[in-house]
Amino acid sequence: MTTHQAPLEFMGVPGSPYTRKMLALLRFRRIPYRLLPGSRHLLKPDPGRYKSRPDPKVALLPTFYLTDESGQETAVCDSTPLIREFESSFQGRSVIPTDPALAFIDYLLEDYADEWLTKAMFHYRWSYPADIEKAGQLLPRWTNISASDADIEQRSRAISERQISRLRYVGSNDITRKTIEDSFKRFIDLLDKHLQCLPFLLGKRPAACDFAIYGQLTCMALFDPTPQQIILQRAPRVYAWTEVLEDLSGYETMDDDWLDTEQCPPSLVAILGELGKLYAPYLLANSAAVSSGQERLLTQLDGRAWEQNPFPYQDKCLRWIRQLFSELPQEASERVSKLVQDTGIEPLLQ
Repeated sequence: MTTHQAPLEFMGVPGSPYTRKMLALLRFRRIPYRLLPGSRHLLKPDPGRYKSRPDPKVALLPTFYLTDESGQETAVCDSTPLIREFESSFQGRSVIPTDPALAFIDYLLEDYADEWLTKAMFHYRWSYPADIEKAGQLLPRWTNISASDADIEQRSRAISERQISRLRYVGSNDITRKTIEDSFKRFIDLLDKHLQCLPFLLGKRPAACDFAIYGQLTCMALFDPTPQQIILQRAPRVYAWTEVLEDLSGYETMDDDWLDTEQCPPSLVAILGELGKLYAPYLLANSAAVSSGQERLLTQLDGRAWEQNPFPYQDKCLRWIRQLFSELPQEASERVSKLVQDTGIEPLLQ
């Protein structure tokens, strides 16, 4: 594994939940960084200000520019493996629990935030008129603050049309709307209850999963009008938590901050139950659809029909979860199995 040097350089924008996820994590870990303008058209025309950068295989934000083992600069986007690479490169203030069983739960919750909770984020932003209008106005300005109003209007229309057309890939449609919205409301209620006994998901210090959930909530609690109103009415503590996580650079950690998996509060088990209720059966159905080459994923989630395009990347997510579980020491895997018993997560681990 390559050892990375600080300051880390990456490109992102405020509207990207994954950019916000990584920014907050780097602040907490006190890793020096440079956030570059979140648009390649700003980086390339001005060689006196910004040097030329490689393009990633898939253009996503945030994009980290790292040096590989041969000394070549590469562009890397996937936040989950990057977090674990940075654990090896930068010592102290780890966001990965030392207990392998708890580290697996952290990975599972991070994956849930990145791949399921983001469905609610994308759904709310591009399904409701007020949210579409706000995103359409601000997203193009984030990538070019000095653009003319005419250019912004054209760019706004293009962004909105493209993102709305992508709802089918995320799984947001008239069939799935209620399932997505009910799941989101249950999750913020469960998180609100959990935060009444612990300040973070896995104890008294933030884990990678906290920053993943925070990233999605920076959109739904702090930016998009429709989910923001829901959060303020149902779970204002969740809104406050999202604000707090933005900068934890001054938060001090202690050796006994992580939870003991043998003494996890019922509120955490309930959150895992929400994951097992929808995300686990979704991953299994998606994997079956991808493996069989189906053009449409048709299944039942939470007693309702679910329909969307199969998502090959999330098939990989299922394989990574199972691989990580298979690599756990037997004692740790037994504790994980005990913790998730009757949550609906068990089929993911088989």
